[in-house]
Amino acid sequence: MKTTPQGCQSRLPDNTALKQQQLPAYRLQLSATGVLSGFFATGVFCLGVGIILILSAKSIKEIEINYTKICANCAKLRENAVNFDKECTCSIPFHIPETMQGNVYMYYKLYGFYQNLYGYILSRSNSQLLGTDVKDVGSCAPFRESHNGTPIAPCGAIANSIFNDTIILSYNLNSSIHIKVPMLRSGITWWTDKYVKFRNPSSNNLSSAFAGTTKPPYWPKPVYELDEEDPGNNGFINDDFIVWMRTAAFPTFKKLYRRLSRTQCFIEGLPAVTRFRGEKSVVLSTLTWSGGRSLFLGLAYTVTGAVTWLATFSMMAAHLMLKERKMFFSQQ
Repeated sequence: MKTTPQGCQSRLPDNTALKQQQLPAYRLQLSATGVLSGFFATGVFCLGVGIILILSAKSIKEIEINYTKICANCAKLRENAVNFDKECTCSIPFHIPETMQGNVYMYYKLYGFYQNLYGYILSRSNSQLLGTDVKDVGSCAPFRESHNGTPIAPCGAIANSIFNDTIILSYNLNSSIHIKVPMLRSGITWWTDKYVKFRNPSSNNLSSAFAGTTKPPYWPKPVYELDEEDPGNNGFINDDFIVWMRTAAFPTFKKLYRRLSRTQCFIEGLPAVTRFRGEKSVVLSTLTWSGGRSLFLGLAYTVTGAVTWLATFSMMAAHLMLKERKMFFSQQ
């Protein structure tokens, strides 16, 4: 009698339906009616959602004030890098044509500023921004160290090019009375950015924590003096700094600056837009349940629904033609 070695028997799978691949299986049988109904329902859903999103985006009140040419004298001053720390002020009167209900948000908008360049995105130190090692500048080329070899904090091209225009809104009650509109600078960042990705070094004195480092070349003040009014909004957890460090995917983008509206006073600090051939704007906008005034998502749903409907009617026509041909041959 032929025997099987003990080692071979140990490797044999158990004689169960699962391990012997004998479980009952169900094969879905799709009918033409079921497929066409599914496509039709998907098209209805996408078209409905798309129309709702477009109407929601259209209901948003938005005003954009482009101050590139009006503040051209400031841009000319900024063309010389030596003047990076010099303030330049210009005022722009504007009128809000209709009431903006609900919360009003202020954004700054840049045209032609490429934050999506590969080298630009990599020019940062995550360990430094986490407060682990403020002198870790290895990945921050070309803004790692100053001319005398002192590490830069925060280092990198993203931090060095921060948007630091100061925008002030005031309401003109009459020609002589100007009332400053209060604006909130808190709550403009993502929670994960504020409390996870950006942390200050562990120290009771923030200035001593950054001892042995220097500010970026285009910054007028060090990182621990960004907000003179709120000491808790300094260092790497500064709201404006965090918003800027989240890079944009396209060369034209807007980022949240403040929450809240009317004559504006700009104290320019960003390097001149003429140097990167771009433009700068201030945007006042309301929000709805679907977000800001962007038609992209609504158009995407609408186009998807329309294409699905087109596919549905095309398949229906092909199915009816094949069905008629089959009936014709069966009659013959």
